[in-house]
Amino acid sequence: MAKEFKLPDIGEGVAEGEITRWMVEEGQSIKENDLLVEVMTDKVTVEIPSPFTGTVLKRMYPVGAKVNVGSVLIVIGEAGEAPTSPPVVTTAATPQAPAREFKPQAAVGESDDILAPPAVRKRARELGIDLALVKGSGARGRISREDVEGYAKRAPSPTEIVEHRPAGDASASNLPREERVPIRGLRRKIFEHMARSVHTAAHFTYVEETDVTNLVDLREKAKGHAAEEGVKITYLPFILKALLPALKKFPSFNATMDEEKEELVLKRYYNLGIATNTKEGLIVPVVKDVDRKSIFELAREIEELAEKARTGKLTLPEIQGGTFTVTSPGKLGGLLATPIINYPEVAILGVHKIAKRPVVIEDAVEIRHMMNVALSFDHRIIDGYQGAEFTQVLVRYLEHPALLSLV
Repeated sequence: MAKEFKLPDIGEGVAEGEITRWMVEEGQSIKENDLLVEVMTDKVTVEIPSPFTGTVLKRMYPVGAKVNVGSVLIVIGEAGEAPTSPPVVTTAATPQAPAREFKPQAAVGESDDILAPPAVRKRARELGIDLALVKGSGARGRISREDVEGYAKRAPSPTEIVEHRPAGDASASNLPREERVPIRGLRRKIFEHMARSVHTAAHFTYVEETDVTNLVDLREKAKGHAAEEGVKITYLPFILKALLPALKKFPSFNATMDEEKEELVLKRYYNLGIATNTKEGLIVPVVKDVDRKSIFELAREIEELAEKARTGKLTLPEIQGGTFTVTSPGKLGGLLATPIINYPEVAILGVHKIAKRPVVIEDAVEIRHMMNVALSFDHRIIDGYQGAEFTQVLVRYLEHPALLSLV
C-alpha cells in the first residue's frame, strides 16, 4: 500500500522549505534512511531521509518549489511496485497545487513523459530549452546532454532579442542577447528576507569614523598568543566585545520586533550574528552568549562557524536566535555602505576597511589607523539621537580596547 511522506517540522518557526535537489527518481527502489530530498529552509540546507523502504511512486514537487510543512513531498509504494498515474493526495496538512503548477518560467523540460536524466534536465533549464522540442538520440528517444546542447546551437533562445546587424559583422553570434536566471535556493531566501526588511523596517543609518590605532596594536600583540592556542585572531572578536557595553546601555537595540503583536521583544542575552559571504550568498551564523566568552573563544567560534557556512554544514540552531548582526566585507570593506537590518532585529553594524589616514590631534597631524562604522537602525523603534549615542559608546571601546577587559 502506498504511503505518503510529508515535509516534517525541521525547525522552530519554520513554515516552509524550498526543494533544491531530489536524490531519488520515480521508480527507484529505496531503503529506510536513504536520502530523499534536499530542502532549503531559513538559509540552511537539510537532507531528509526516507522513513520507509519501498519504491518511489511519485515526487509531488519539482526542484524550486516551495512546500509547506505538513504537505506531501513524495509517495512511496511497496518494493517492486511500479509508478502509475499520480496518486490522489488527501492527507496533506496544507495542500498545494500539483508540481507542474510550480514551474518557474525558465524551468522547462520537466515533463514526466520525456526520457532524460536529472543532469540533462538541469542543463536544459540552464539553457532555457524545452525538452519536448528536443529529439533524443538514445534508446527509446532518451535525451542526452549532447542532444540538448546541439539543439541550443541550432535554435534561438525564446528570450533572444532579434537585432539587425550589417552584413559581415564579425561580432554577431548565435548566443542569446538575454538570459533568464531563476531566483532559487539561498539567493531566493536572501531576496525575500532583504525585501521584507526594507519594506517593513524604517531604516536610518548613522556613520562615524573611528581611530582604531590602539586596536590594531592590541591585535598585533595578541597574534602570537592566539597562534599558540591554535586560533586565528581577527578584528571581529574585539568588535563583538566592544558592542556589549552599548547593547547593555541601550536594551532596545538588542531586540527583535513582533509585528503581529506589535511588541518589541527585549533580549537579555547577546547572540550576535556574523554576516558571512559564501559561494551561494550571504549567510548569518550566530555567535551565542558573547558576553560569556573570551576574545580567543570568540575568535575560535567565529572561525568554525565561517568554515561551516562556506561548506554548507551549518545547522539550524547555528543561524537562529540572533539579537544583533555585524556585517563586514573584510579586505573589500570600502569607506561606507548602508547595511540592511537583519529583520526582525532592529539594528545592524557595518564595519569598513582599516586604513592609515592623516588625523589632526591637538593641532598636530598624525598618521593613524582609521575605520568607518555604519549603524542602521529601525527608526520605528530607535530615535536618531539614541542611535548616535549607541554609536559613540561603541566607538569609545573600539578606540580604547584596554577597556574591553572590564566588559
